[in-house]
Amino acid sequence: MGDEKARRVDDALSTLVQSFLPSSPNDDVIVREKRGQQAIDLARILRENESPDKAVQFSNLYARLLTAPVLSQKWAILYLLYQLADSDGSDEGSSRSDASRHGLGNLQQKKSKSAEGYHGTEDEEAFTKAFSSAGLPQFPTGDSRTMAPIPSRTRSERRIEPTEDPPSNAAGDLATMPTESAILRDLPFTLQGLSSTHLPFTTNSSLTLPSTLPLPIISLLHTLAEPSLLYRSLSEFVQSKDEGLIGQSLRSAIGSELRSYLGLIATLEGEIRRAIASLDTNDPRGGIGKAGVTLKRCVVWTREATMGLRLMSLMVEEAKSRKGGQLITMIHGFSTSHGDPFVGAFAERMLIHVTRPFYDMLRQWIYDGELSDPYHEFFVIEQDTPSSGERETDPRRAPATSVWEDKYKLDDSMMPTIMTDELAKKVFLIGKSLNFIRYGCGDSAWVEAYCKDASKELRYGDTATLETSIDKAYKATMARLTHLMDSKFHLFEHLCALKKYLLLGQGDFIALLMESLSSNLDRPAGSQYRHTLTAQLEHAIRGSNAQYDSQEVLRRLDARLLELSHGDIGWDVFTLEYKVDAPVDVIITPWASKKYLTVFNFLWRVKRVEFALGSTWRRCMTGARGVLANVDEKMSRDWKVARCCMAEMIHFVNQLQYYILFEVIEASWDQLQTAIAKPDCTLDDLIEAHTTYLKAITHKGLLGSPRSTATGSREDSFTSQLHHILKTMLAYKEAVDGLYSFSVAEFTRRQELAAKIETRTAMGKWGISDKDNDDDGRSPSPATARGGNLNAHSRTDSPFAIDSVIAGAVSSGDDQMLPALRVRLKELSGDFKVRVNVLLGDLAVQPDVDMKFLGVVMNFNNVYAPRKRRREGRGGERRTPGAAGGGVGAGGAGGGDGADGSGHGSTQTEGGAGKPKDKEKGKGKGAGTGA
Repeated sequence: MGDEKARRVDDALSTLVQSFLPSSPNDDVIVREKRGQQAIDLARILRENESPDKAVQFSNLYARLLTAPVLSQKWAILYLLYQLADSDGSDEGSSRSDASRHGLGNLQQKKSKSAEGYHGTEDEEAFTKAFSSAGLPQFPTGDSRTMAPIPSRTRSERRIEPTEDPPSNAAGDLATMPTESAILRDLPFTLQGLSSTHLPFTTNSSLTLPSTLPLPIISLLHTLAEPSLLYRSLSEFVQSKDEGLIGQSLRSAIGSELRSYLGLIATLEGEIRRAIASLDTNDPRGGIGKAGVTLKRCVVWTREATMGLRLMSLMVEEAKSRKGGQLITMIHGFSTSHGDPFVGAFAERMLIHVTRPFYDMLRQWIYDGELSDPYHEFFVIEQDTPSSGERETDPRRAPATSVWEDKYKLDDSMMPTIMTDELAKKVFLIGKSLNFIRYGCGDSAWVEAYCKDASKELRYGDTATLETSIDKAYKATMARLTHLMDSKFHLFEHLCALKKYLLLGQGDFIALLMESLSSNLDRPAGSQYRHTLTAQLEHAIRGSNAQYDSQEVLRRLDARLLELSHGDIGWDVFTLEYKVDAPVDVIITPWASKKYLTVFNFLWRVKRVEFALGSTWRRCMTGARGVLANVDEKMSRDWKVARCCMAEMIHFVNQLQYYILFEVIEASWDQLQTAIAKPDCTLDDLIEAHTTYLKAITHKGLLGSPRSTATGSREDSFTSQLHHILKTMLAYKEAVDGLYSFSVAEFTRRQELAAKIETRTAMGKWGISDKDNDDDGRSPSPATARGGNLNAHSRTDSPFAIDSVIAGAVSSGDDQMLPALRVRLKELSGDFKVRVNVLLGDLAVQPDVDMKFLGVVMNFNNVYAPRKRRREGRGGERRTPGAAGGGVGAGGAGGGDGADGSGHGSTQTEGGAGKPKDKEKGKGKGAGTGA
């Protein structure tokens, strides 16, 4: 009766389970029967359970699962949870490898005592795939409302079930595959990159795994193989050689990390040995989980070490194309740009070791001024001495300044990101200044004492101390260098001397020098002698306030002659020179000396015109009360026009001098003084300020280079325009001197005639007769007799020898001389006004306010009509409007060759037919139409 009841309960249970069991159209009959048998077995286990509370709890949880609308694959989730619960074999001799190997088959073996295995069942395959790297399998879908609950086995039930031997069909596979304990025994050798019995290395980058192992074990071994292969590659990198201190430091840091990794492996090996020693020899598989060491736990223990090895391997790959500061930048990028805290901490730890050579080089550079970088890894590089060709390419470069300008350069590609650009520039200036103090200034004793007192160890991570040390070194070095340039080498005295003597700041000295040299410089350049010029220079120094300057300044001032060319006079080749030597030539470079010479020559030419015009003006003003008053009825209009034009020229010259000396030079000098007086001024700042000072003077002082127009032609620069205007002034001054000589000759002739009349009247004769007039026509006039003296007198002020022409003209008759002078004066006056109009038109369109203001001052009463250049003809040819270009030479009436070139009256203009003349004196034939 009891058996009949049990049979009925089993049949009812089977029918109920079959009704709830989902079916899949893809399953065959055998698979469906096996799945149904498993469900029935689970239901029997649940029915025979002694504690029904767990069954009730499971039913409640299952009911809640069915009502959850979010989950659609409810049966698959229950099946996975069941498989995971059954695979836990760490308690009471149940191993994970045994659970993963047999799956649900163990449950049926323990209950039914059958010998049939489930290695080839679909359930075991699904369980295996659940732990594979590909993820979970796709389970059959079904209606969640018809899914039967699958009870969960408790740990107490699994512990009390007897453990039976594996089925006979799996015995052959188990015999051929290595056990987990055997793999664990070989694992320490594998993690050290050494081949073992079951895990041999075929090549340096490949590890062979046993093919008979299940997929979960293979997945775990794949994870453990990564640190093994990384360790082998990193070991080879550490043992390789590198020609660089920072590269060697990187290898040392990686070697230190590898030694820490080996310490971890040693600890892991000890755990594995103790676990294997505690295993039961009769059942080594069942006790591996109880021993506490499994492959999964080895994966967990080596996870952080694997990340470190992986990061170092990435650094090694990136380091192949980098060196020096680039390596530090690469590692620092992992520290600052990576979001993983482990990566950032690991990179910081690496930087502490890698940056040691860099900070050693940095310390020696900022405290000793020496660059100890044999492998070119620092961001400061030492260059070779520039060749002569390079110096010609850059005129500002000088051999004496190579210690500062050319010896060291900043290499931006080697600048590490652990330093800011501002800090790196300070470091560069500190070391370069110390090196310059040692070798350029000869003060190595101070550098050694400074190094001994201030030197301290620098290391990565202490940013505040590093910046403080660099700031202190920067201030101390710059203060010492500025003190040496001021007190020992008198830099600022030299700058003041250049301004006073080459930029004509010492007015009394320049006036006395010009007055004493005027008679000598009127002669041809070939007759000038160095000792004569030097003697006159000494005379000007002793006779002016220049005598109170220090001998250090005065001994550097010298007079010399420029290159001679045909037709030059002394005014064209005379110049002053101020000599400087090292280390002052770092600031006053040869390029700067050439700029000073250019400005001096221009100002000297302007001063010469002012001196010549002033001399002629004084002569005319004193003569107006004597000689000129007696010929006023004949030449009063000529002298009125000449005085007005000379007044215009004097005003032009005075305004030009005022503008250059005060608006340009003094304003630029104030800016230079302000830049020098800054407390944090460096030698580079001094060089830059002095260069800006000279550029401002040459640009605003109308000394710029010619400009290129859109059509390809070149416009005259302001220097060229002023040169032509000054030549026109000198020519006009010579013409006025000729007019004055003619007036003196006329006055003398009239005085002699008056004296003769008085003499004859006193003798009782007629004052003059027709015979006396005929004798006067045959005999040379008094003016002719003293014409040579007049010519010699006029040459003391000018290179133009027009008086010889006038003397010849006087001998041929007064009626031909005066009209020639009038035409000459009119043409030169018109040429002057036309050129001034063009200059004022160019100044009006300048962007600089001071240059515009110069044009306003010169034309304050709008007497001039400023005009822009007009381009006529093809090819954009420029013609100066209103410049007639013609001029009648004073010697034209005589028909012969003037002694100094009677054609000099044809001072060429750009609009004339002839070619422009570069010199103020030239030779030309008689008549003339000049240009």
